[in-house]
Amino acid sequence: MLTTRYVTGAPNWVDVGTSDIDGTTSFYGELFGWRFRSAGPEAGGYGFFELDGRIVAGGRETTPEQGPPSWTVYFQTPDAQAAAKTSEQSRGGVLVRPMDVLGQGTMAILADRAGVPFGVWQPGRLGGLGVAGDTGALCWVELYTADIAAAAAYYRAVLGLETSAVSFPGGAYTCVNPAGEGEESMFGGVVPLADDPLETDAHWLPYFAVDDTDAVVARARELGGAVRMPATDIEGVGRLARLADPYGARFAVLRPLPREV
Repeated sequence: MLTTRYVTGAPNWVDVGTSDIDGTTSFYGELFGWRFRSAGPEAGGYGFFELDGRIVAGGRETTPEQGPPSWTVYFQTPDAQAAAKTSEQSRGGVLVRPMDVLGQGTMAILADRAGVPFGVWQPGRLGGLGVAGDTGALCWVELYTADIAAAAAYYRAVLGLETSAVSFPGGAYTCVNPAGEGEESMFGGVVPLADDPLETDAHWLPYFAVDDTDAVVARARELGGAVRMPATDIEGVGRLARLADPYGARFAVLRPLPREV
């Protein structure tokens, strides 16, 4: 699971682009207890979702020309310029060129070989999210893609990520961890689209930790969200569900199993 011990290749930020920032703020505030704080007039409407005073995500209002409402996962890099160059050399793309963000760090939005957008964040004054892995915070990410081998090669080149197969009832699962950090640092997985009829397009999906998956699913429905996959027990993992907010941004929730001591 994720922690705030950010290393190269680990997710260190997540944000949502939405057609209605006020409605989105209300939805996630009711669902997770998040509060939205503007990053200031110079930030162009960008702001931070906070939980108990710690940043759990970012958010901004977007236009239809910028694409449908969605969550974007960012990964730590020591050099955003080099990551962008490597993306292009690895048959990926660069959607937003590396840019300084008010002295807090350098960000870029890249696209993998399948066209899946994701971000890279080169820390400056801001290292990343203030909390990860705890209730109400980012705890896992998954990439849905048609070609696991191609995705693994791309993300290894750009972010140094390593993959490994983990056996579960019903088949194997491809886990991802930062280079040289070992299986204890796994933060996500890669899932073939052919094996999951629910997901019809390639994308990164963020998971947020919850204490009661069923209660969160019921509340999301009450708040106008969509239940894409009902609460389901996954042996050895926990109880999860896939949802979408009222504006269509997809995310998942997970009540992880207690860690073995």
